[in-house]
Amino acid sequence: MRVNKKYSCLPAEEKGIHIINIRAIEDIGYDQHESTVLNSLSKNPDADCKYGLYFRDGKRKVDYILVYHYKKSSAGRTLTRRVHHNDSSARSAKQDQPLPGKGVQLETGESEPHMDYHEDDKRFRREEYEGNLVEAGLELERDEDTKIHGIGFVKIHAPWNVLCREAEFLKLKMPTKKMYQINQTHGLLKKINSVIQKITEPIQPKVAEHKPQTVKRLSYPFSREKQHLFDLSDRDSFFDSKTRSTIVYEILKRTTCTKAKYSMGITSLLANGVYSAAYPLHDGDYEGENVEPNDRKLLCEEWASYGVFYKYQPIDLVRKYFGEKIGLYFAWLGVYTQMLIPASIVGIIVFLYGCATVDENIPSMEMCDQRNNITMCPLCDRTCSYWKMSSACATARASHLFDNPATVFFSVFMALWAATFMEHWKRKQMRLNYRWDLTGFEEEEDHPRAEYEAKVLEKSLRKEHKHKETDKEKLTWKDRFPAYLTNFVGIIFMVGLTFAIVFGVIIYRISTAAALAISSTPSGRSSVRVTVTATAVIINLVVIIILDEVYGCIARWLTQIEVPKTDKNFEERLIFKAFLLKFVNAYTPIFYVAFFKGRFVGRPGDYVYIFHSFRMEECAPGGCLMELCIQLSIIMLGKQLIQNNLFEIGIPKMKKFIRYMKLKRRRSLDHEEHMKKKQRYEVDYNLEPFAGLTPEYMEMIIQFGFVTLFVASFPLAPLFALLNNIIEIRLDAKKFVTELRRPVAVRAKDIGIWYNILRGIGKLAVIINAFVISFTSDFIPRLVYLYMYSENGTMHGFVNHTLSSFNVSDFQAGTAPNDPMDLGYEVQICRYKDYREPPWSENKYDISKDFWAVLAARLAFVIVFQNLVMFMSDFVDWIIPDIPKDISQQIHKEKVLMVEVFMREEQGKLQMLETWKDKDKKKGENCNNHSPRLSRSHSGSLSSCHSYPLDV
Repeated sequence: MRVNKKYSCLPAEEKGIHIINIRAIEDIGYDQHESTVLNSLSKNPDADCKYGLYFRDGKRKVDYILVYHYKKSSAGRTLTRRVHHNDSSARSAKQDQPLPGKGVQLETGESEPHMDYHEDDKRFRREEYEGNLVEAGLELERDEDTKIHGIGFVKIHAPWNVLCREAEFLKLKMPTKKMYQINQTHGLLKKINSVIQKITEPIQPKVAEHKPQTVKRLSYPFSREKQHLFDLSDRDSFFDSKTRSTIVYEILKRTTCTKAKYSMGITSLLANGVYSAAYPLHDGDYEGENVEPNDRKLLCEEWASYGVFYKYQPIDLVRKYFGEKIGLYFAWLGVYTQMLIPASIVGIIVFLYGCATVDENIPSMEMCDQRNNITMCPLCDRTCSYWKMSSACATARASHLFDNPATVFFSVFMALWAATFMEHWKRKQMRLNYRWDLTGFEEEEDHPRAEYEAKVLEKSLRKEHKHKETDKEKLTWKDRFPAYLTNFVGIIFMVGLTFAIVFGVIIYRISTAAALAISSTPSGRSSVRVTVTATAVIINLVVIIILDEVYGCIARWLTQIEVPKTDKNFEERLIFKAFLLKFVNAYTPIFYVAFFKGRFVGRPGDYVYIFHSFRMEECAPGGCLMELCIQLSIIMLGKQLIQNNLFEIGIPKMKKFIRYMKLKRRRSLDHEEHMKKKQRYEVDYNLEPFAGLTPEYMEMIIQFGFVTLFVASFPLAPLFALLNNIIEIRLDAKKFVTELRRPVAVRAKDIGIWYNILRGIGKLAVIINAFVISFTSDFIPRLVYLYMYSENGTMHGFVNHTLSSFNVSDFQAGTAPNDPMDLGYEVQICRYKDYREPPWSENKYDISKDFWAVLAARLAFVIVFQNLVMFMSDFVDWIIPDIPKDISQQIHKEKVLMVEVFMREEQGKLQMLETWKDKDKKKGENCNNHSPRLSRSHSGSLSSCHSYPLDV
């Protein structure tokens, strides 16, 4: 590779301006009036290129940006370097084409500072890669004269012919000239729709794309041979900025750099530090007085603002700007939030029913009645004394708010709600697929990841070293076995760590309860249970938030060592591992309270001990459901408030501030340059890189679990989820529009593996709620008592029925209370919650028949509830079609219209061919009417008469 010296810059003395050699300008095909130095000095070049949105000529749009670090000379400020790679010059004079990065040499009078080997190697790789991009048809322009010290930018533009070629390769569906009428409703449905539109008009975003359309353009995969079918009246807007950046990114991924040991695409070059960033540009500024109208500004006003929280999302504009994958995420989040409204209303009604009937609840009234004089056994050994059941009155009354017959109905309702939500989303997804021209779209296998190619190359080199003939290598399960083993051991260890932490919190609860019981103040002893529960839940919350971040990093590392072949495989495996670890992390403390606490306590005189000193925890007299409600509410609200909202706002702001301070420290700019307005690519470089949708989906899926899995214990969960999501939508929107670099648009027709995870959680929720109602709440024991043991058909005597008796003389040595007279009288018999034989029975303290009757009823309820609700969910799934009828009709209509268009085109070709044949015959007859001598002497012209129509 040689450097063309006629592209060198001649130094000027004033203001560091370099006048490019006129001969070079003439050679690359620029007009003289466009390259006049005086004209360029009289205008603001940044304004001509709309501050970085266009090339310096102000005509070619910047479709993508590559960013790299370079070392400047310490002698002074580096002179301006701008390199243009022109497709026309490449075609006209390829031998004179400047190499990327070498097209301009600086004449500063000083020798080039010595660069180390790594910097040199990176520069050579960039030169080759950019040269390959030019050969692929892209046009490049380099800019190192920026306000950011040591940062260079390569602007990339895709010309029309490249866009057409790649659109055909990618099979992009583009709108044709053919327009057709969308089927409209008639009669009563039309009137109802018009009324609904008028009512909902104030909550509709003021966006053109959101208005209901009556006509639609027929779409067809782009083809260069059939360009006449498409509406090419405005070529500049035919491919929007989202599509242009997608096309350029596809070229960047498959373009290689072979100067390294193995071929490298843009992902490898970014990973190895050859380039520091690659991103498409935002459309412009979103705030300011003189900001030109653009989609980003419109999104900021009508979507990414907390003032429009009550409005629908402009999903079509979101898709137009960010692509289908991000559009589907926000569409799903919007549908989920809308579906939470009826769930929240029913949950509030259930909660209000509990509040209204608390004074009529006979079991809680009996517990609060001090005349019953029920003496309970001590809650711990030695330090705890006997206590009155009436002291737990507040807990019993609060438990009724969430443990009443209405919660059973609410559990059934939420199971059907989950099935309806999934069906509603599938129908909404099909509507979006139709509107966004994704019907018939099939995801093709993506390019292999750089890490996978490197691993394959390493394997092939090992085999070549052993003198073995190798075909095209690929990684087998034997190659990945160490990674699979590491994954298995790592996940088991992480799950074990979570269980160990929960066990540690249990030890904390038991030891703290024992310590607070020694308190000499009566108020301290009375608030032991509340204090222990609240502090333990807060500890659990902090641990969950910390481990969530740790598990996210570990899941990514475990996926990386597996070396998945494609990005899609990588994402699916990462999602599975991260969800598994975070699910266990978030729900293990809740599962413990719901299903294990108070189950393995033992009885007075024969308690179960941990480490021979700590007694297992017992549930409150009103049951563990109230504590489960406290645990669930604090963890859910804490995660939403701290992790989902504060972290999403605070961490990006903090990163942006740190990045700004670093850049400010590295700058060495004069006042004039400091006052200069930044280019668009410089502003976007300071934004946070897009890290994918996995964190966004993950927090919503975990929340969906809180809403459905334990909803029997916390009917207000849908309400808190709804309030969080109203903020979450606008928070995410603001982050995407203002805080993040613009992501590359990715086509997708569904939400992928997340749908299967949602369905799995919905099925699991039915089983868990059946067990919560059956085993955690007192719903089944009450029914058994009401229909089997009640003398008068009421709940009077239920509390006494659930309590067993214990003779205090049967305490083990060293476990009896130190102060047996704490209540002011000597206790002979104390009570505890269990179904056991009394001390005066022959089989004292054995499990009674009542226990087995209740257990049988509980298991029967689980089986009936689970099968009934599963059947009802499947019935809802079956009765609601996945594809709306009007959409299936429109898709069929599109196919028929497309066939008609092609048939009409074929008929036109045949008619044209017949017309030319008729003309050919007439011309042949005219030639035959000439004299024989003339026809023989002009045989060539005769043949030309017959050959003329063949040009058609």
